[in-house]
Amino acid sequence: MKIWICRHGQTNLNKKELMQGRVDEPLNETGINQAKKARKLIGDIKFDAVYASPLKRALLTASIIGNVDIKDIIVDDRIIETDFGKYDLKNYHKMGVAMTLYWALPEIFPAPDTVETVSSMVKRSHSFLKELEKKEYDNVLVVCHGGIIRALCGYLEDKKNKIKWRPKPKNCEIRVYSSKKGKHDFLKSYKEK
Repeated sequence: MKIWICRHGQTNLNKKELMQGRVDEPLNETGINQAKKARKLIGDIKFDAVYASPLKRALLTASIIGNVDIKDIIVDDRIIETDFGKYDLKNYHKMGVAMTLYWALPEIFPAPDTVETVSSMVKRSHSFLKELEKKEYDNVLVVCHGGIIRALCGYLEDKKNKIKWRPKPKNCEIRVYSSKKGKHDFLKSYKEK
């Protein structure tokens, strides 16, 4: 099975450098165009299934890149974005010391109050992937968010700390992995130049 992990396209909150977490912000025109370009980059691949977070920005991105109607997307709450709690809608550069340190180095600094922990992200994302790996898909697309992707990729790259925090995924970047009998390999990355 090939698992295609993709971050959603740009939103106005991304453009303004504001944390959006579980705020249900739609794609902006740039985000829609990023998704269309990503679809062109991957060619005529047909996905056996398309999964997405329940948030609008992930659903529309999944529809465009997966080349499916939104009603045909399998929505899974386990791949919703990280809960940023009181930091939602805060500027990336003005979150305060505790959140800035946590988001830069979660291996060292704990999640501030109201913010989802790395262990919570790992638990839900790994549960999702373990269930997904039991399916009989050749190619599956999973569209979600910049925070939770770090736990998904940690699982698919068999990281000891269970996360791949850096480099941060770009909007509509697609990372392709193979999964065979519990073994994982990174195959390729597609991103706008």
